Amino acid sequence: MAKSKTSTSKKRPITKKDLFNLRIPKSVTIAPDENRLVYAVERMDEKENKYFANLFLYDIKQATETQFTFGDHADSQACWSPDGESLAFVSNRNKKAGVYVIGTRGGAERKLAEFEGAVTSLQWTPDGSQLVFCLRYADSHFIEDEKKKKEEPVFRHITELDYRYDGAGWIPKDKFQVYRLRLDDGSVHRVTKGKRDNVSASVSPDGKWVVYASNRSRSTALNSLSWDLFVCPLAGGKERKIPTPAGPIMAPAFSPDGKSIAFIGHDNPEDAWGVTPMHVWKVGFKGSPKAYDLMPKFDRNAIDQTINDMGEVSFGGALKWSRDSKRVYFLASDTGVTNLFYVPSKGGLPTRVYRGNCHLKGFDLTGRTTRAALVYADLTTPGDIVTCPATFGAEKKAQTHTDLNVFLKKNVKLSRIREVSIKSFDGTDVQGWYLTPPDAKKNRKYPAILEIHGGPRTQYGFTFVHEMYWLAAQGFAVLYTNPRGGAGRGRTWAESIVADWGGLDYRDCMAAADWLEGRPEVDPKRLGVTGGSYGGFMTNWIIGHTHRFAAAVTQRSVVDLKSFFGTSDIGYAIAREFDGFPWKNEEVYKACSPLTYIDKKVKTPLLIIHSENDQRCNIEQGEQLFATLKALGKTVEMVRFPQSSHGLSRCGRPERRMARLDWIRDWFIKYLR
Repeated sequence: MAKSKTSTSKKRPITKKDLFNLRIPKSVTIAPDENRLVYAVERMDEKENKYFANLFLYDIKQATETQFTFGDHADSQACWSPDGESLAFVSNRNKKAGVYVIGTRGGAERKLAEFEGAVTSLQWTPDGSQLVFCLRYADSHFIEDEKKKKEEPVFRHITELDYRYDGAGWIPKDKFQVYRLRLDDGSVHRVTKGKRDNVSASVSPDGKWVVYASNRSRSTALNSLSWDLFVCPLAGGKERKIPTPAGPIMAPAFSPDGKSIAFIGHDNPEDAWGVTPMHVWKVGFKGSPKAYDLMPKFDRNAIDQTINDMGEVSFGGALKWSRDSKRVYFLASDTGVTNLFYVPSKGGLPTRVYRGNCHLKGFDLTGRTTRAALVYADLTTPGDIVTCPATFGAEKKAQTHTDLNVFLKKNVKLSRIREVSIKSFDGTDVQGWYLTPPDAKKNRKYPAILEIHGGPRTQYGFTFVHEMYWLAAQGFAVLYTNPRGGAGRGRTWAESIVADWGGLDYRDCMAAADWLEGRPEVDPKRLGVTGGSYGGFMTNWIIGHTHRFAAAVTQRSVVDLKSFFGTSDIGYAIAREFDGFPWKNEEVYKACSPLTYIDKKVKTPLLIIHSENDQRCNIEQGEQLFATLKALGKTVEMVRFPQSSHGLSRCGRPERRMARLDWIRDWFIKYLR
């Protein structure tokens, strides 16, 4: 015991630069023989000020790990050939999207093709002779002069609402189409055509067909949830529409017997932002297909909605069939966790395969489907690779194959973190997590910070969040919660704030503040509040409705919903959240906008953090807030991050992530110490 105490005493608090030490698994794929794994591991490079990712191979029988690709670039989308002898992947070497193949027994990789654009959905055909993928060429594809590629255009002619996307920038005029690449001669052939994106391609088990999703609405922006399912001969030819209900479609996948197609979606094209649960659906491929929800009574989303600061959040879904076509596997979000489930292909209640207080960020199944591979995270684990049986109770027989961030266990003293349940004003339980400084002393009062998540239809969960530990290491108690309106608690929970942002969600945040004030180690006069995106909205709302916080930091926030409609890359979709367009429902937009309440009521010192290339919550939102408070003579400052997008806190340029953390800490030290 004495040795253990001495060892613990030598550990240091977590630092902001520990972000450079973290190794984050981004994906995992399991070989057809189920005895080998390949996973991509991302790292932040301080010297280059960039993110890089390489592939690693793990032999389960030999219990050995081998780095498979090397270099300062990003390797992704690894997929095994049907015979398990080769691996295909995408890499951004030469600043282009390259498709590579490498032998799994050793040797150098071989570049098959390279594109000016984006490549997704990389996969092999069942006979191993071709690779299939979705490709969208960049606009520069049509420009031969290399010098002109680097120049800004004289003008940009905009004809559609969805002409930009946060993090990606200006959307090219070219659309995603399905392509196939022959391995024998390296030739690339276009499979689909048209003026709309054809995405999420998946090849049939006989290799003759490809299924994909496409939005063929007149206005894809105003009808962003109206998708259809299509199949087309892989060799090229006339496509066929598969009848499905109106609604979103993602991750279509053929059953191994070739008779059915499963996909993730729902049948409510007028849904608000993420209220209707995304479920696993099935439709027949041949004959008279009829699409139906396999799990209509499942009041959860069949996608990962748990957020952290370990990389960009995609909120995408994935499906894997069992080899006998009797089960469909998927991830689902539930009350602070993301776990692995399957549903019978005939329909019924899903079975939770892997149960635990954890965040499963990705998974794969293949071959005999007796073993599942998982990207696993929890409160103290940023990410590791785990395998388990593909059956109920899998967590009891799970094996962890990596220890990617062993330095956290050996060298870092993380703050104690625990799940808490907070009673809101009406008796509703609100889930949260609470940290105190790692060396907190008894009989001492500490300043505290309430963190509010974005979305709103996301959730904090049992996953590692560097920012929370770091703030605690700076001497703050930290509480982060899942108020109403978020994910993980079903449709009623998510729907409770539709057209009423600042209602029940605000009451739940105030219940969290009450809980903090009641902690014996917290000084109730030194409370701070912060959040980003929707969490920034709620921070703005809070300072316009209460003076109980001594300082606030609003990040990438929303302050005026009416202008948000026209300045956000997805602002046009807000009409479904607020019961109509701003000019038809102006009173609701005004009542739910924090700017309405930013007058003489605000007393809380506010720091505004905003990225200049934020297309999700445009910087004009932060500018409006700053100008208004400054004109009113309030205590307000603004920090702008050039060349940064909405995801600054989780995938922004490393030096800017460091600076952002410093600004948050220093503001709270200034007003809470």
